[in-house]
Amino acid sequence: MRFARLIACVVLAYAVIAGLAPGGVAAHPISATAILLDPGSATVTGKVQVPIDRLEVALGESLTTTTPDKIKELRGYVLSRAAASGSAGVWAVDLSGGRVEKVDGVDHLVFDLTLTPPDGKVGDFTFDYDAILHKVVSHQVFVAVRQPGADGYTSLGVLDWRGHTITVPAAGPATEDGFLPSLRLGVKHIAGGADHLLFLIMLLLPVQALSRGRRWVRGGDLRRHGVRVVHVVTAFAIGHSVTLALGALGCISVPTRVVECLIAVSILVSGLHAIRPLVPCGEAWIAAGFGLMHGLAFAALLGDLGLGRGSLLADLVGFNLGIELTQLAVVGLLMPSLLVLSRTRVYPVLRTGLAGTGVVLAAAWLAERTTLLDTNPLDAVTDAMVAHPFTIAALVAAVAAASRSVPGLRARHDEI
Repeated sequence: MRFARLIACVVLAYAVIAGLAPGGVAAHPISATAILLDPGSATVTGKVQVPIDRLEVALGESLTTTTPDKIKELRGYVLSRAAASGSAGVWAVDLSGGRVEKVDGVDHLVFDLTLTPPDGKVGDFTFDYDAILHKVVSHQVFVAVRQPGADGYTSLGVLDWRGHTITVPAAGPATEDGFLPSLRLGVKHIAGGADHLLFLIMLLLPVQALSRGRRWVRGGDLRRHGVRVVHVVTAFAIGHSVTLALGALGCISVPTRVVECLIAVSILVSGLHAIRPLVPCGEAWIAAGFGLMHGLAFAALLGDLGLGRGSLLADLVGFNLGIELTQLAVVGLLMPSLLVLSRTRVYPVLRTGLAGTGVVLAAAWLAERTTLLDTNPLDAVTDAMVAHPFTIAALVAAVAAASRSVPGLRARHDEI
């Protein structure tokens, strides 16, 4: 009977999400654009690496074949979304070439970029770029600059749908200058990554409960809840950091497709665990184990940017700090409401509903990433989650306040 109710909740969650999704959007949101800049004395050269799957989403068409005419058309689109300017005025922007290259197993369209100041003297300038960003809110553009004579690049920052302009120093950023951009990048990596956020939320749902048999029961006082939350968040951060560092330093390498499938599995498992305990009080172990997989999702990109070793170390520290700060912000936004709700009879339904929703979203991601689905019809829902996090937190807080204020909804001591 309980299993039937579980299936019914999952089916209902799927129906609600499918009804909210306004048409299909495709491909996986992890694919990102990279812009690599090499300032010179008279011009700035570089490369623009654009993921083809994200181009398909932005343009609403399939790009299974890239003929010379199609590459020319795509080059024109990317060029129309790029601009540069400095103290002497607007710079000339030119894109040439157009070739398909695999970046960690994902097809990218790579263009050669040339930026020319009107007075022929390269100084500090601003670069504006919003290709794909103006259509896909989850997309990100990583900008890195190589100092004259340096072997590797130093990360400068990340562009997204809310901010697509960045200031580029003529001499390139110093190695230590990559710390703050990487910290911001870590914040955006979690805040803008629906799969990472959903995994963390799935782990937080049962932390105020304890397993008794095959069900959840009241988990004790607030101090115990707080300790378990710290354990979960820290375990995820440690797992994420270990493989991020090892992957970025080239010690381990796992194909992107495998990593992204495992991330979807991690959400699926943590969602099922929130509904019905799989490992008694094992949220920290689940967080640490699957955190190892989440760390690999970003490590490959750092390696593909060709960052110098000094810059890479600064980037790793800044990036991980950004991740930790964002996770704490998520906990701060949601846990007070969840703790209040856990003292009401609404919580079992809410926990099952939220976990069921996570299971459905994870199943859709897994189907897409294993190529069972060409496109994911639920991407619009995850984009909305990323775009409106405070609205979602406010809704949960409102439900908590309303449920707590009704005496009949308050749970007895042995209820969840």
